Amino acid sequence: MSFSWLEWTLQLLLLVLLGLAIPFAIRLERALREVRKDRAALEASAKGMSEVAAAAESAMVRMRATAELAARQVQERVTTAEPLRDDLRFLIERADTLADRLETLVRAGRPMTSYEAPARPPARPPPAPASSAGPELRSQAERDLLRALSVGLGRVAR
Repeated sequence: MSFSWLEWTLQLLLLVLLGLAIPFAIRLERALREVRKDRAALEASAKGMSEVAAAAESAMVRMRATAELAARQVQERVTTAEPLRDDLRFLIERADTLADRLETLVRAGRPMTSYEAPARPPARPPPAPASSAGPELRSQAERDLLRALSVGLGRVAR
């Protein structure tokens, strides 16, 4: 008989433990249900993320192609502009040389006063004017200088 009391006691203890486990099982079941809902949301989010990543990748490909096209266009313009730059440098050097020559001729044509000192020595001695045509040559040189300046200023103003 004592064996039956022990058996009854163990069964009663097992029932109490099962009764205590039921609320934990219910909580576990609810948590699993939430995880299943979250899993569906997570899968939907992952799918959305992959679509966004594909769109971003295609946008990057388009941007790279646009950047390469722009780089080619810039290179073409630079290639076109280099000879123009060289021509402009050449023209500027020639203009400086001509300006120096004109300045030398103008200084040679004017009488020097005591307070004026030449900025730089003339590159070559000015031509000696003829005695009868001296004022005429000077005025002709001044007219040529004024004409050259007005033509040059007209081109710059355009």
